[in-house]
Amino acid sequence: MKTYVYIDASNLFYGGRKSLGWSIDQKKLFEYLRMKYKASRIFYFAGVEIQQFPFDYLKNDAVPIQEVERYLCNLIEENGSSLSEAETIILHRDYNRVRFYLKLKHFGYHLILKPVKTYNDADGNPVRKANCDVDMTLMLIVGKKYFDRVIILSGDGDFLPVLKHLKENGKEVLILARGSRTAREIKQFAGNKFMDFEYLREKLKRTSSDNSDT
Repeated sequence: MKTYVYIDASNLFYGGRKSLGWSIDQKKLFEYLRMKYKASRIFYFAGVEIQQFPFDYLKNDAVPIQEVERYLCNLIEENGSSLSEAETIILHRDYNRVRFYLKLKHFGYHLILKPVKTYNDADGNPVRKANCDVDMTLMLIVGKKYFDRVIILSGDGDFLPVLKHLKENGKEVLILARGSRTAREIKQFAGNKFMDFEYLREKLKRTSSDNSDT
């Protein structure tokens, strides 16, 4: 049975350690999915801050993370001394996040990264979002001919239509998500195919500083 995994990082890892209460070892997660489910491909959908990197939405489906890493590195080297303290902190934060994604790529994750955009909500408050849901939905539909079983690491109720579509087309659908952040309709749809991510704490928690959580 060929198995693909699709990870919605913003839903599963939102808040990181502050939200979960423990840090996730991303390498352990990758190895767990490969060993437990014999996953052939593990896709990781997330947003990334790219500063003023010239990203072309019409030509690129995802952020070229290695190019962004070089771009941010050059910014730090060329402009570091002229930046304010706040600007320096933000730039280094974004650079470290890019390095984190490069580490995930090294582990074996297939990255689908979208630039983070800032919107204003109805009250005029800024909201940062990367809008990866559409990309993940499209890749699930296009990729269904390649897998027999799919594991979704997300509890977002917006995925229910595509999950129903996959099941109707004979695919086994498993949900691995945080119970507290999983929509009721997703739990109802999955039934005994729903697994609470919290139960994997001892298997997946980070016990050293070798790699960072989201």
